Amino acid sequence: MLGCGPIAQYTHFESCRKARNADLYAICDVADDLRERMAAVHQPQIAYAQYEEMLNDPRVDAVVVATSDQFHVPLCRQAVEAGKHVLVEKPLGVTVEECDELDRWVQDSEKIVQVGHMKRFDPGIAYARDFIRDEMGDMIALKAWYCDSTYRYTMTDNLQPLPIHSGSAHKPEGNPKEDKRRYFMLTHGSHLVDTAQFLGGPIESVRGRLVEKCGAHCWFVDVEFASGSAGHLDLTIAVRMDFHEGFQIYGEHGSVIGKTYLPWFLKSSDVECFSTKDSAYHRPLGEDAHFYRRQIEGFADTILHGAALQGASVSDGTAAMRIMTAIARSVEGDVAVRPSDISGGV
Repeated sequence: MLGCGPIAQYTHFESCRKARNADLYAICDVADDLRERMAAVHQPQIAYAQYEEMLNDPRVDAVVVATSDQFHVPLCRQAVEAGKHVLVEKPLGVTVEECDELDRWVQDSEKIVQVGHMKRFDPGIAYARDFIRDEMGDMIALKAWYCDSTYRYTMTDNLQPLPIHSGSAHKPEGNPKEDKRRYFMLTHGSHLVDTAQFLGGPIESVRGRLVEKCGAHCWFVDVEFASGSAGHLDLTIAVRMDFHEGFQIYGEHGSVIGKTYLPWFLKSSDVECFSTKDSAYHRPLGEDAHFYRRQIEGFADTILHGAALQGASVSDGTAAMRIMTAIARSVEGDVAVRPSDISGGV
């Protein structure tokens, strides 16, 4: 585990300890106080202050990169160069160029690099994906939304452990959260666009509109999928109601409706798939919805047994970055933008 900050404390430490096929062998953080506290709580076999020392340890098979977004790409490359597999938090990076470069570089390596789009491990979303692929036929249209709530932090503070912070933590220059457009798109938009592509396939073009008022940011995005299907994405931070995330998908032989919950509830999305084959709705049982643990287990299965990559690849993470950048450019120019034409950052 590289990085002992909030996201590691909220999700990755517990996931590694609970995973059926992975062990939390080592942790690493430059902040002595934070590293020592996390070592006392989670009891890895060893704790490192320097990343290079952890990468030189032959008992380390894979690294979870749980640092600030600005550090993701260089730290991923450093791990792969040291012969380690990598699970990196989303978003993959902060510019299209660095993600493109990492994508090309990883393809020439023999290591697994998985991006932490953990919603792919939500049993409801995975069930919807299988139904769309196997039964629904051609997709006609997809609508998806991610609407954070003004009350969300009250809810998550009740669910998450109290985070331990350190004044010695390694942070990027400046304050990445100051530019709200950029911060909200990278933090929340990355979930929305990856889910849209996971369910609907590659996105060909976007045309976005942004409304900023009442302290909220609302992106409405018209989408054209490579399949010729229509799409609409709604990213709103924050709505004056409950957290609100989901999707509706219309197809040749059926339809899908999904409602997704805050990930900290560890609750499967409620999904109903209607099939014309039997004129019935089908609902999956989401008995195991620890997305973060399932993500670690899928990652480990790929490494240990050569299983197909279940999570998002570097190419998927790069595609998400390209789409988010295209949305930002579309808003600026009030024009449709093709993600494939994009170079540059959000």
